This record gives sequence, C-alpha cells and structure tokens, in this order.
Amino acid sequence: MCGIVGFLQKESLDPSVLSSIGKLKHRGPDSSGACSFKDDSVFFAHSRLAILDLSDNGKQPYSSPNKKYTIIFNGEIYNHLELRDELNELDVPYHNWSGSSDTETLAVGFEKWGIEKTIVKCTGMFAIAIWTHDDDTITLIRDRFGEKPIYYGWCDGVFMFGSELKALKVHKSFTNKINKEAVALYFKYGYIPTPYSIYQDIFKLEPATILVISSNLVQIDKFKYWDLEEHARKGKLKSHDNIEKNTLEELLKKSIKSQTISDVPLGAFLSGGIDSTTIVALLQSVSKLPVKTFTIGFDNAEYNEATHAAEIANLLKTDHTELIMSPLDVIQVVDHLPQIYDEPFSDHSQIATYLVSKLAKNKVSVVLSGDGGDELFCGYNRYLYTEKAWGKIKHIPLFLRIFFAYVLKNIPESIIAKISTKFRHNNLVSKIQKIAIALPSKSLFDLYHNLIIKWSDNNQIVKDLTIKDKFLLSKFNYIKDLNAVENMMLWDSKTYLIDDILVKSDRASMSVSLECRTPFLDHNIYEYAWSLPLSSKCKKGIGKQILREVLYKYVPKDLVDRPKQGFSMPISDWLRGPLKNWAESLLNKEEIERQNILDFSVIDKKWNEHLLEKKDWSEQLWMVLIFQLWIKDNFKG
Repeated sequence: MCGIVGFLQKESLDPSVLSSIGKLKHRGPDSSGACSFKDDSVFFAHSRLAILDLSDNGKQPYSSPNKKYTIIFNGEIYNHLELRDELNELDVPYHNWSGSSDTETLAVGFEKWGIEKTIVKCTGMFAIAIWTHDDDTITLIRDRFGEKPIYYGWCDGVFMFGSELKALKVHKSFTNKINKEAVALYFKYGYIPTPYSIYQDIFKLEPATILVISSNLVQIDKFKYWDLEEHARKGKLKSHDNIEKNTLEELLKKSIKSQTISDVPLGAFLSGGIDSTTIVALLQSVSKLPVKTFTIGFDNAEYNEATHAAEIANLLKTDHTELIMSPLDVIQVVDHLPQIYDEPFSDHSQIATYLVSKLAKNKVSVVLSGDGGDELFCGYNRYLYTEKAWGKIKHIPLFLRIFFAYVLKNIPESIIAKISTKFRHNNLVSKIQKIAIALPSKSLFDLYHNLIIKWSDNNQIVKDLTIKDKFLLSKFNYIKDLNAVENMMLWDSKTYLIDDILVKSDRASMSVSLECRTPFLDHNIYEYAWSLPLSSKCKKGIGKQILREVLYKYVPKDLVDRPKQGFSMPISDWLRGPLKNWAESLLNKEEIERQNILDFSVIDKKWNEHLLEKKDWSEQLWMVLIFQLWIKDNFKG
C-alpha cells in the first residue's frame, strides 16, 4: 500500500513540491521516489509500503518497458499473476519479467491491451496515475468500490492529485476556500460525500472511474469502466431461486486466497460479528498456521464485543490479541483525527478502528476485514425496520404523525431511561428516537433518508447557507427492477460504504502503515450477490441468511446468532462524564463566532439539553466537536 501525489502546470514546478511526498510517508514508509516530465512542468511522486516484491524492482514511479507510460500506483491487484499468465500466453514472448510486483504487471498490460482493457481485467483495490508520454496526458483511475482514495482538482492554474489532501496543500498555489455546501452535507451524513471535498474546486474521483487530463490542464475524458447500479440491475434480471450456498463459499474462499498473497505478515480484524467471523473462519480454513486476529472492546459491557470475539478466536484456534478501550484512549487519540482524516469525518468508531489498526501493526503489515458484508447481504437493521415501519404508519394521516413525533421528541431522555430501567427494556431511548424520526416521513424512501441523516437541521447550523440537496437528488435513482429493501442496499453501496466505511478503514489503517483488504468487495462476489433473491439474504426479519449458512459450517449457530452491535462507543455517557471538559474547550462561543461558519446558538442549545439528559444529542455534538478539531487544525481565518 502506498501514497501518490502529482502536479501539472504550464511552467516549471517549484522544487518545494518535493516535500509533498513526505506528507504521505505514513502510507508508504519503506521508500519513496519522484520524477518530472515536460520541462519539469509535470511532477509524479510515490511513497511505498512494500507488500509484494520487497526488492527495488517494485519501486515507483515505474516506467513501462517501451517507455510509453510512467505509473504511480496505490493498492493491490489481487489477480496480477493470472494477468501475467495471460500475457505469457501471447504468440510471441512479450516481456521478460524483472520482478514479481503487480506494478510491473500493470505497466506491461497497459502496453499490450491499453489502459481501459487492462483495468477491466483487474481484481483489486487501487488508485493509479499514469503519464502517457505519447500524448502528454495524465490518466487517473480509481477501483470499483473506492477502497483507495484519490483527490484531484485545480488551484490557481495548477492541476493536482493525491491520496490525501495534506499532500496537495504543500503546493504554494493551494489557496482553496472551505466549501460550505460540503460542510452542510457533512452535518447531514457525518461524512463529505463523493465527489465533494471540504475545499472548493477539489474533488474525490468517483469509484470505477477513469479521468484524463491534457497537458494544458483541460479535462478531456471522464467515464466509468464498471457500474454498481448496472450490475445490481443485471444481477436482479438473472436472479434465480435455486440457491447454492457452496457457490458463495467458494467465491469467498477464492477472494480470500487471492488477498493473502503477501511477502509480509498478514492477519485479520475480528469483531465477533457475522462478517468478520466469516472472513476469519474461511481464512483459517485455508491457512496452515493460526491466523493472527485482532479486536477491540470497551469497559462498558453494553458496547463490548471483545468477549464474543475471544470465544470465536478460541474455537477457531487463532492467535488472538485484544485491547480494551477507555475514555483516556479517546482523549489521547482524538486530537490526531484531523491529521488522519484530512476532512471532517464523524463516525466515532474511527477511534476504535485506529486503535485496532495500531494494535495489529505490532504483529502484521496486512489485515483482512469484513467490510461490505452488510451492504451485499442485507445486514443493517434499518433495511427491515424501514419497510416494516412504513407499512404501519403510511395509513395514519400525516398531520397526526407530525403531532405524535413532536410529542415523542420532547419527552426528556431521563424519563425514558427511568421507564426503561423499571420495565427492563433495553435501548428504549434509541427506539423512541427512531419512531419520532419515522412518523413525519412522506414516503418509504423519505423514511429511510430520515433514518440515515445525522443532523436534520443541517442548513440551520451552517451560517449564511441556503442549498437544495443536489447530492441526494443526483445520487438516488430508484430502480424499478429492485424492491424497496434492495434499493436501500444499493443506496448504501453507492454512498455510506464508499464515503464512510471504507474511508474510516483506509485512513485509520494507513495512518499506522497497515494495509487493510476487504474480501467481500471482490466485484465477482458483488455480482453474484445481486443475482440472489432477497429471500436468500433476509428471512423472518433476519438478514445475511446465506452468509450465515456458510458460517454455520465453521462456527456453531448459537455463538454468532445475536443482536448486531457494530463498532460503536458509549459516546453519550462519555460526553457527560470523562469527555465533558474536552468537549467544552472546543465548544467555545468566541472561537466559533470568530470562524463565522457555524451558528453557536444551535450548538449551545443541543449541548445544554444533552447535559441535562433532556435529549441524547451525542451524535450531533460529536459532529460539531470533530468539525471544530478540523477547523482548529486548518482554519486560518
């Protein structure tokens, strides 16, 4: 795994751009390289985390044998040895291989098949930049699911791209202002959705996209080489009822085997949930040695999955390591989040993900994770809740639903907590909040959107802003061939998976120079999953049915059939207790008003209601705190 960065301008670049690669050393601490072209107006640099071919043969920038292409590449091509076999079977021996790196395989493939045809053949995660010497163009490519990041944009006559924003900001022309529309979207979703970034005129390249820029800084082509939506529709059209769980098992084993190709130690994250347990069980079944597994837990039993993970690790006989997390760990890590994520990003499991990555890095350089299983196999409770809830409430007049929602929203959390304790009803606060959110919805998808947004009055908290949610309108395309639940799964695959789950995983792991691989996100598994009827994924209100059937062959049913917890933290209690002073130091009225971005009165009202236990505003307040941390690190106004 690596970091890449590049600049293109009409005159010679300032030597200071050399420092840009130093900003990505955490992504590639083993070596670095740089080169320039076209009278030093083009600059390519690469920072390397050596995983395949640890010799200098894998160093980048890498030139193709005929010198037509120069490549910098972040990621892994899992089937690159198969691609080599294809190239070796050509009529005339095409290339004498100098090493075993996938970078060399890409370069030779580009020469023989062309860029697009080579990429279509690839299975993997990648962000690639190519300088084509024949026509003086830069080509940027991102993998199918956006596992590897790539930002790009224009600043004062300079085209720039890179794995992380911090590398772009080195250039003296980087003066881009904060994008207030992106800030509003952050407060709606908890992340800044693709293609936006926190800065004006800087974008995230969409997954499965190829972008071509000419030497005069003009975009000359941009297109998708694969499409999530298209393959969901195609899969649904060939959906069949004769389900063979062995097919899924074999596809997963094949993906896992391809992703265990590594010249450095490898392990896996194990939370104790269905997804990570399936990956670990299958990984252990094809491994001759105990798999190194890692988990993180909390000293609060309600949130602690470490005990379940330990039971599974003991059953599968893995080499298991765990860390129990406390509020002190949060305080020690949280101030580093702006440097790790570069943009405001509020999924508070980011801290747990960072700590488990740091734990794993002590023993391995590569880990497998269970990311993607929820989106592919109907794993989120909200999919089933939304459809069930809409079936019940749609017959109630809207004005009555709005009234009941108002009443529920204004019941103090402390009263609900007392009722919950008296009647031993767990998560009553959360359930009442969900009902209050659901009631005013005008359609099933409106209900789903209300459930996934974080800060419903996001336009109020961002000052001097009036926008229509162009992101929502442009991203969601209800597909008639799919039912309601399948449309929600597809929506999450196009948004939440790409811009939250995978961002969290990539930045947290790469901040400690750990490569994280996701076997569920092999596009062959995605395409197969969408050829299955929904009944094979969800039955009697329980998701991941076919995945569970695979897992039951390795782990007893009663060990994994339990309510989904996720990688969450007891943030609500911590904000009222051990994190209160830290939070109040960031919710400074004078500083927030000086920044002139957020409305302090909106924040202050929610903070006081949270402290008095009138409401649980922990999620919304965490978003403000993360934003303030980022502003503190980046804002010079």
